[in-house]
Amino acid sequence: MTEKIQKTLRDSAALRWFALILLSALTFSTYWFQDFFGGVKDLLLDEYGFTSENFGRIISLTTFANLFGMIMLGGILMDKWGVRLAGLIFGGLSAAGGLVVYLASIGTFGDDPNTVLWAMIVGRMMFGSGLEVVCVVATRTIVKWFKGYELALAMAINMGFGRLGSAMGIAVSPDIAGGHFSTAVGFAASLLGIALIMFVVYIFFDIKLDKQNKEAAEEGGEEEFKIADLLKLLQNSAFIYITLLCVAFYAAVFPFIQYAADLLVNKFGFTSALPEGANIVVNGSPALGNSLVFVGLFLFAIAFSTIPPRLKSNAQALIARVVIGALFALYIGSMWDVFSQWLDNGPKTASLIPLGSIIFTPIFGSYVDKNGKAASLMILGSLLLIFAHLSLSVFNNVYLGYFGLLSLGIAFSLVPAAMWPSVAKIVPESRLGSAYSFMFTIQNYGLAAFFWGIGALLDFVNKDQLDAIQAGNAVYDYTIPILILVACGVISIFLSFKLKQADKKFGYGLEKGAE
Repeated sequence: MTEKIQKTLRDSAALRWFALILLSALTFSTYWFQDFFGGVKDLLLDEYGFTSENFGRIISLTTFANLFGMIMLGGILMDKWGVRLAGLIFGGLSAAGGLVVYLASIGTFGDDPNTVLWAMIVGRMMFGSGLEVVCVVATRTIVKWFKGYELALAMAINMGFGRLGSAMGIAVSPDIAGGHFSTAVGFAASLLGIALIMFVVYIFFDIKLDKQNKEAAEEGGEEEFKIADLLKLLQNSAFIYITLLCVAFYAAVFPFIQYAADLLVNKFGFTSALPEGANIVVNGSPALGNSLVFVGLFLFAIAFSTIPPRLKSNAQALIARVVIGALFALYIGSMWDVFSQWLDNGPKTASLIPLGSIIFTPIFGSYVDKNGKAASLMILGSLLLIFAHLSLSVFNNVYLGYFGLLSLGIAFSLVPAAMWPSVAKIVPESRLGSAYSFMFTIQNYGLAAFFWGIGALLDFVNKDQLDAIQAGNAVYDYTIPILILVACGVISIFLSFKLKQADKKFGYGLEKGAE
């Protein structure tokens, strides 16, 4: 009997990782659609006559339904009926929302700016209603396939796919747009549809796994959800600390990403469009060439985090790291003429935030699997968050700004790589869907406030210059809106310390690595 249980699909490394790739398509596409608006903010404002407050409203109301329990509903359905149905329903809702935004951008619902604005908001709300549940589906399913194996690394790579989507959405969307916002929307919406098809393929593997593992089938489809289980979560101090940390940390990162490219253009004088010769062109397409650059960086990150730990000796691992590092240096050096021009461009440079996480998230995830120290890494990530926002708000030195963006990218790797696997140690596996859903729900209150708040505050502190800014005779002052985000970093440090204390008291094992 034991032998039969061991020989399930999840015990095959190749099939585990293939399932991860199919799931990560959802993560990649939803993060792309969530963040690509930041790379084409100037096109959106110019084409439709929107203001920064309008932009902030579109992004903020993306999460509107989640403020009223949509994610919790998805989590309950997930625990009650399984990830398959939840993924289809909410992945389909995200794809439908993307389609509505595209139709709005081409004037299907009318050409009046106010009509376009609200049609885009409705589409983004539909997309957002599925977005977070899709993220919970991916996270919950990774636990199902990887618990007892490379759980932190698998979660980190899945997050890496998300960050890859964010980075490419910000950096490549201007190339795809070709001067038309609707073109960028159409491409992003198409990615959502493709990812949904890949999830359907995954479902066949999930069904077979459940047939092979009776316990997994019962966990996914027969156990009744009880409100008492959620109340038990709320009585767990460690779960409360990590939930509030999730809110504080992500409120200082995701909203900033939407405004980062515009900040660099306005504060440091970066370009909003690349000059001639500053693109990597493949088959005559700058968008394809530039996309391959980010994919290459992602593959280097995965190689660095997965190959050395699997070698038999420390000497072999060291040699592998040196070889991969040397190849990475050659990769960067071969395109340095282009990269140096990218570092003067707002959207490309803003992509350093998710780019940093693409490189470091798999590495930190592998470290957490082996060495633990999850709570300590969350403290370090929160410190980097404070440095990043101080360097980008108070100071006007462009080189310090680069370090700030890179620090934010590293923080964006450290905290999630440590946080999400920690939830699986704090909460029973049978209630992870509800736990992750509750975290995402509470997180969305912070995101909604800061997405809209930054845009509204930006217009407020620049209210005497708005006409001049729209006429191109003045620039936005981002100092106060970004400085406020420093407070989120301070709160994150406090909560990380409390989580570390709770781990020491209750023995969750957050600081322990593989035995």
